[in-house]
Amino acid sequence: METKKREIGFYVLIGVGVLISLILIFGQSLAVFNYDLTVKLQLQESAEEIKHVGVAFSKGFGFSDMLIYLPLLISGIIGLLKNKRWAIYTMFGACAITAYWPLVWLYAYHVDRVSITLAAEKLIFITILHPLLTIYGVWGMWYLYEMACLHNRVQE
Repeated sequence: METKKREIGFYVLIGVGVLISLILIFGQSLAVFNYDLTVKLQLQESAEEIKHVGVAFSKGFGFSDMLIYLPLLISGIIGLLKNKRWAIYTMFGACAITAYWPLVWLYAYHVDRVSITLAAEKLIFITILHPLLTIYGVWGMWYLYEMACLHNRVQE
């Protein structure tokens, strides 16, 4: 893979990916095993905020994130740092998930504001953070596509 492409965008992609990995480990994966602890750490919403069905879906997303999203993201980060071509594709998959899940959450809140009762400061934080995560995911997919195209041009 072409190492010349390591500009600010590369480090933004990796840096934000590392932060998301930490959130996935402590907020999502931990919730699968000890949801109450993640609520105490303010990494998940309580049953009072999102009801019991919301908790079940949070645990379900956490389980899926632990099995699919986190391995794609971590392997993509490590692979990109080691200039592995396959890493473009694993990181692309992780970016697609990153673009997708915040929209699920925002839309769910939009269609059922009665059942989802978040404190104002948490709601403000989420409504700012989630669109930024989606933008990062879409931008990351575009960036990785450009990386793949550059690599293909170099190969020709």
